[in-house]
Amino acid sequence: MARSTKTEMQAEATGEARRGRGRPQARSDEETRAIILEAARKEFSSSGYAITSMDAVARRAGVSTKTLYRLIPNKAALFEGMITERIDRFASVVRLRGCDGRDIETALRDALMVCGELILDPDVISLQRVILGESDKFPEIAGTFYHKAIMRTQSTLASWLQAQHERGLIAVDDADASAGMLLGMLAFQPMRAVLFGHAPAPNRKQLAQRAEVCAKLFLQGCAR
Repeated sequence: MARSTKTEMQAEATGEARRGRGRPQARSDEETRAIILEAARKEFSSSGYAITSMDAVARRAGVSTKTLYRLIPNKAALFEGMITERIDRFASVVRLRGCDGRDIETALRDALMVCGELILDPDVISLQRVILGESDKFPEIAGTFYHKAIMRTQSTLASWLQAQHERGLIAVDDADASAGMLLGMLAFQPMRAVLFGHAPAPNRKQLAQRAEVCAKLFLQGCAR
């Protein structure tokens, strides 16, 4: 009887341990929201804005529609959140680079690499195709992308340039205009080639070479 009781207790303990190991860990709302926004990025890029539904994003993210609506109230907010989250990550990286004592050319090249990886990312370009194709019906998505992505990317680089100007490393009269020119020199031609199906997006090596050339050309005009 004692042996039977001991065996039953051991079996129960083993079962509890197995159930404990198998129970999924609770995920924070922040983590869930990040998963949802990544799913939204893929869904918008592949299906377009009009066709993409909250249900489709929830399925791709592996969450319930109830959870999705609790965290993000509607499709417009989902689209804006997707763009803002991506630019937030980009802006944090650019702010962390460039002011750590390295030479200005290397720092500028690295900052341009970060910008180029964002602007020329295949998914970002696919998203721009969607926006250009549907902006007549949904002008709000064009406005969101312009202000939250294009102009914020430019202003982030402008802040970087202004910081270098204040440190005496470069001389720029208008940091915002200079940032726009730099981004155009870096990304405009390869982006057009991708949008019109002439060439794929540049790989990291090609982008690094372009960023290096752009940094040198820019600094020839404004380096102290």
